[in-house]
Amino acid sequence: MDKQAQKQEVWLRGPLPGVPPLLQPAAHALLQAGEELAGLADTFPNDLLWHKPAGLASVGFHLQHLTGVLDRLFTYADERLLSDGQLTYLKNEGSEPFPGCNYTALLHAFDRQVEASIAYFKMVEESTLTDLRYVGRARIPSTKLGLLFHAAEHTQRHTGQLLVTARMLMQQVDGIIRL
Repeated sequence: MDKQAQKQEVWLRGPLPGVPPLLQPAAHALLQAGEELAGLADTFPNDLLWHKPAGLASVGFHLQHLTGVLDRLFTYADERLLSDGQLTYLKNEGSEPFPGCNYTALLHAFDRQVEASIAYFKMVEESTLTDLRYVGRARIPSTKLGLLFHAAEHTQRHTGQLLVTARMLMQQVDGIIRL
């Protein structure tokens, strides 16, 4: 890929091989989020990972949540119930998963989940996208497409929140507080 193409947002780089046309926007959104989050990997101070400025969710929470939500929504899209491990992960989002956990470790977990999501997209038969699916124990009705689209838009929403929180924290560290 040439330098110009690398500067463009993912959706402007063309279709992703093997991903059905109706799932291209969702795949592009997930990959875009990954690129934007990777931009902080070398600059975000790990000691701020669990800080909650003004009561906002921490950067660490957002990275964990992004990973967990993708896993859970794709589980529902596949007509499966959440495992005990998934429920435990959900319960612990926002808590340091291991001593010395850092931004890069959480980013790698998210990247692996995005890779799994793109692989899932490549296996989807477009004819199944409008099939009924259920969310959670309450079995709230949706469709396979609804779940996969929500996974992408939810990822974009939390990516934006993470980036704003990270910028706010980094400006406070630099002694520059701008409101």
